[in-house]
Amino acid sequence: MTPPYSADLSHPSLSIRPESRSHDPVRGRKSYNRGGQRGSRGMHPGGPCPDRTPDRHAPATQGRLSMTTILSVVGARPQFIKLAPLADRLGRDHRHIILHTGQHYDPAMSRLIFHQLGIPEPDHNLGVGSHPQGKQTGLMLEGIEGVLVKEHPDLVVVFGDTNSTIAGALAAVKLHIPVAHIEAGLRSFNRAMPEEINRILTDHCSDILYAPTDLAVGNLAAEGLTANVLKVGDIMYDAILRHRGAAERHSTVLGDLGLEPDSYSVLTLHRQENTDSEPNLAGIIEALAGSGERIVFPAHPRTLVYLDRYGLLDRVRGSNILLTDPVGYLDFLILMRHSRRILTDSGGVQKEAYFLKRPCITLRNETEWTETVEDGWNILVGADRDRILRALANFDPAGPTRDCYGDGNCAGKIAAHLAEVLGGRAG
Repeated sequence: MTPPYSADLSHPSLSIRPESRSHDPVRGRKSYNRGGQRGSRGMHPGGPCPDRTPDRHAPATQGRLSMTTILSVVGARPQFIKLAPLADRLGRDHRHIILHTGQHYDPAMSRLIFHQLGIPEPDHNLGVGSHPQGKQTGLMLEGIEGVLVKEHPDLVVVFGDTNSTIAGALAAVKLHIPVAHIEAGLRSFNRAMPEEINRILTDHCSDILYAPTDLAVGNLAAEGLTANVLKVGDIMYDAILRHRGAAERHSTVLGDLGLEPDSYSVLTLHRQENTDSEPNLAGIIEALAGSGERIVFPAHPRTLVYLDRYGLLDRVRGSNILLTDPVGYLDFLILMRHSRRILTDSGGVQKEAYFLKRPCITLRNETEWTETVEDGWNILVGADRDRILRALANFDPAGPTRDCYGDGNCAGKIAAHLAEVLGGRAG
């Protein structure tokens, strides 16, 4: 079967491993190789594990001889958003298991976002929480490996560029389990960022690379990755389209905070390059607190720690910056949608601003989402006080946005492709 989006496939035949494996230590049976054939595609997981029993995850077609299991690894807020459009589709055709690493360490907020987005409760929650980079990744790697040995998945799906992403990919590949990376091929070309290292390593050990844009496909090709690369669009655009109506109907956040539409800006600030650097964090806060702009700041718990450590918390609280607790996805959609502009160091929020046609001032010196800059809706200012103030005063884009991030059916394309290569119905 040729899927309707085949023009977006940079490599027409799927194959999984470059070398044959005589034995799979997870499944305890003969494994597959990159040349194994299933119809016109190369991925053939070798059938279900013999100890797999039907459960609440089994799709309606569980009576088939070849029921496959997909395990999705998430851990941080942006990954919950990316999982949401895909979870229901995967559950139709496969046994779908959700593993939450606990990287997002506000359990109440995590549960709220899962509930708002209609994502099933995680089957496993490692509860790793906040640690230095190496320790956090190591704890995740150990915990994920234990779950993989228990659950015997046929495929592991990872999202984005967090420590949960690289830990999930490494745990799977070391057990010879195929990996699919959603949001593959992004590059900021700043290797001082942990996220850049995570995304590069994840791409190079994954078997299927779902790229959001032509640029991402080109980045992969430049690194010699051309097999099993599929351009499918951006899954966060799916989420925006899916949930913006519910957000408008149900969110009361503007009234709760005493805000009128188009009377405020929204700030998110959590990147290590900003929070862990006192000069950077101080430069950003001094610029914003001195701008006279009304700025709503739902602060990440980790950011609050550094604001307090550097003596900046009182400066924020005594200024035009409205410091709030983190908010759920629907409330944050409304805050963005009705803001004058968005200030952020988040990659995902840059895209959401673009989808919602809100001016975005990015508190970084580079971005992996270059299309937003090229179209004039995003400006890079770093942590420089003067550049931030100039952008607040002068940056007012009004041009069109392109459909470079797809048509809002990224999840459908991924589900159809996985149904084809793993077995099952196209979603």
